[in-house]
Amino acid sequence: MPKLKYYYDKESLSYQPVNSGWVSELSGVVLFILSSVLFGILALFILLNTDTLNTPQELLQAREIENFKLQYELLNKKLEKIEEVMVNVADRDNNLYRVYFEASPIPEEQRKMGFGGVNRYKELEGYDNSKLIVNTTKRLEVLTKQVVVQSRSLEELESLAKSKEDLLGAMPSIQPIHKNDLKRMASGFGYRTDPFTKKRRFHQGMDFTATRGTPVYATGDGIVGRADNRAAGYGKHVRIEHGFGYVSLYAHLNKYNVKRRQKVKRGDIIGYVGSTGRSVGPHLHYEIFKDGKRVNPLNYYSGNLTAEEFDIMLNLASQENQSMD
Repeated sequence: MPKLKYYYDKESLSYQPVNSGWVSELSGVVLFILSSVLFGILALFILLNTDTLNTPQELLQAREIENFKLQYELLNKKLEKIEEVMVNVADRDNNLYRVYFEASPIPEEQRKMGFGGVNRYKELEGYDNSKLIVNTTKRLEVLTKQVVVQSRSLEELESLAKSKEDLLGAMPSIQPIHKNDLKRMASGFGYRTDPFTKKRRFHQGMDFTATRGTPVYATGDGIVGRADNRAAGYGKHVRIEHGFGYVSLYAHLNKYNVKRRQKVKRGDIIGYVGSTGRSVGPHLHYEIFKDGKRVNPLNYYSGNLTAEEFDIMLNLASQENQSMD
């Protein structure tokens, strides 16, 4: 039995039953339905923004996202260590290796250039962790650039080292006669008295007296350019082309031990002491050319003389005596 609703009638001073028609009942039903729908939508919105109704797949994806975030943070810590190493390598490269090989240092801008201008990371923006991902990507690209630049620098240094090694091997840097076979250093580079004219003239090499047949050694690596007696005054002589602008000459030989275009190494026997050509006795006349100009051979005896021996030879070479050719 439906409940009756009453209202208070002021005129009759009594409660009278409410006569509700079908329109009123329909309005109540519609209002109830609308209220229920609005309440349901609000409840669903709240639930969708909490973990309460997440599916297993969504929960798995959330855990994966958190794991990726952790991995990115760990990667950034490793990048910090690698960046410290790269800074140290770059510092040694510029201030040690490149200084030793007389190469210009690489500017810091060149090591990190190429990352300005257009936004290279637009596709990584707009996500919850975009800042972390973009920062990590930038650091990786900068490190990649630094590794490429450093790799090229090392290739250049390797080439310079090889060139330096070739230069050190080619440079005439030992006495052409072993000190045990040497009688004395007879005449040095500079003005000396000519043994034939008795006039003062410039002596363009060094004279070493030794017994006829004493071995004469190549003072540096190179290729024999000449081994003949067709140069005025030199008699039988050998010229070695060392490269890097260096040429050495060994004159007044008794006989040859090499031939033209033959490769020789420092310390190889190229001939034997004699007195051929314009000479007053068995000795070796030795000259060094640098870029086509004769230079003092005394400045190149770094390979087999002690400091004391060099001082003695320096004293003898400075005496303005008579040359032997």
